Amino acid sequence: MIEISNLSKHFFIGEKRIDVLRELSLNIKKDKITVILGRSGCGKTTLLRLIAGLESVSLGEIKFKEQAKIGFVFQEPRLMPFLNVYENIVFALKKQEIEASKIDSLISMIGLSDFKFAAVSQLSGGMSSRVSLARVLAYEANLILMDEPFAALDAFTRASMQAEILKIQAHKTILFVTHNIDEALFLADEIVLLEKGGIKSNYELSNLARPRDLLSEELIAIKRKILSEI
Repeated sequence: MIEISNLSKHFFIGEKRIDVLRELSLNIKKDKITVILGRSGCGKTTLLRLIAGLESVSLGEIKFKEQAKIGFVFQEPRLMPFLNVYENIVFALKKQEIEASKIDSLISMIGLSDFKFAAVSQLSGGMSSRVSLARVLAYEANLILMDEPFAALDAFTRASMQAEILKIQAHKTILFVTHNIDEALFLADEIVLLEKGGIKSNYELSNLARPRDLLSEELIAIKRKILSEI
């Protein structure tokens, strides 16, 4: 769906040049979950922002092979503080029509049916993150960029939301950023390990059945290999 060729991104602090991404080339496969894994500061978020058009490319090319309707789930929820949960989800749709029952279904999916009309100030950080995800799902994007969307969630809610991502993934291309190896192993069709602005290695997991047992010998072996490369 996306072909990235020799992508570089740099900026300057005074006269000092900071290279965030260096000649990165990558093909993002259609209707698959590609997980970008790496330490903080390796360029993961910058890559998403470049694909979304939120930042300009320094060198190289990002080519979309078909028209993309992009939804972005940021690290922070970015909800409208003057709107309630239901209104925040509907707000993202603008003039796009959608049945109220579908909004209710999304609110139920994220476990906030009792908070449908709650103000943003009444939500915990984890609740706000879930509303942000529901907003993107309501938008019906075919390309979803997710920047550590579950970082603020407790382990139980995180596992639940990961399972929901797998349910809605059909006919959607998802590019998911995380520094959590277990999360990457559970979700990914392909893991791209980033280091210092470049690709260190790729792991193809699309042949592994879901749901995945993170304690299986195969996944433990892959995890050990990733840890040895970080």
